Amino acid sequence: MNRLALGTAQFGCPYGIANQEGQVNRMTAKAMLQLATENGIDTLDTAIGYNESENCLGEAGTKEFKLVTKLPAVPNSCADVTEWVKKEISDSLVRLDVSAVYGLLLHRPDQLLGINGKTLYKALQGLKEKGQVQKIGVSIYAPSELEVLTPQYRFDLVQAPCNLIDRCLHTSGWLQRLKQDGTEIHARSIFLQGLLLMPRSAIPAKFAPWTELWDKWHNWLGCHTVSAVQACLAYPLSFPEIDRVIVGVDSVSQLEQIIEGLHSDIPDGFPDLSCEDKSLINPAHWNQL
Repeated sequence: MNRLALGTAQFGCPYGIANQEGQVNRMTAKAMLQLATENGIDTLDTAIGYNESENCLGEAGTKEFKLVTKLPAVPNSCADVTEWVKKEISDSLVRLDVSAVYGLLLHRPDQLLGINGKTLYKALQGLKEKGQVQKIGVSIYAPSELEVLTPQYRFDLVQAPCNLIDRCLHTSGWLQRLKQDGTEIHARSIFLQGLLLMPRSAIPAKFAPWTELWDKWHNWLGCHTVSAVQACLAYPLSFPEIDRVIVGVDSVSQLEQIIEGLHSDIPDGFPDLSCEDKSLINPAHWNQL
């Protein structure tokens, strides 16, 4: 077993700024899952909101894997939150062709702070008691979200961004705090949606405000016999507190490249690309650039 988890947003939609292949077709998905199994990858990350992703996984066969999926936002018009949650997970299990999932995360954890927050959390706990879900938790954009959530709620699993640019999970102290609380931690966005893997000349003009950062990154790569993929993988994997590092891929060859990258020698010390500017580290803000 290795610590990688396969992200499957691309199984349902053409995801990521560097995506060249578009949406993964069924045959490719099956080949990816086979390759993952052969290389000890035991966890798949998906979401109800990833369009066709759950259907694709159900058809490809996921019995070998721990599945983590995510609930979308509860609609404002929802009259019965508990019934809505039950139906969402029930439909999800049918699509995935399984009787239970390993993890269920909230895609919009801020809803726990709203008027139906306690009901929503209780509904998640009900799914655990019923055996449909093993671990409940949240998918966050920034560790600051945990400051307001954790005084009221306990999570079994937290998924958060962690990459060479966005180091907030570590620098905020939340990585250590979560681990001390016995929370399972999954790191995502390790390539910053592929931005860290792009050749210097291919980085879109809207990211020009961070020219100094890109220059530092590509100069460092030029001075070391390490690929961008290898360095991006090695950073989150350097933290023993992180249980799984989620990688999203568009093709079998990309997954092969990532698996090979696990077995590389990384020079001591990563370049300091740390940045806390939400305009860069949160892809939800990129449309405003």
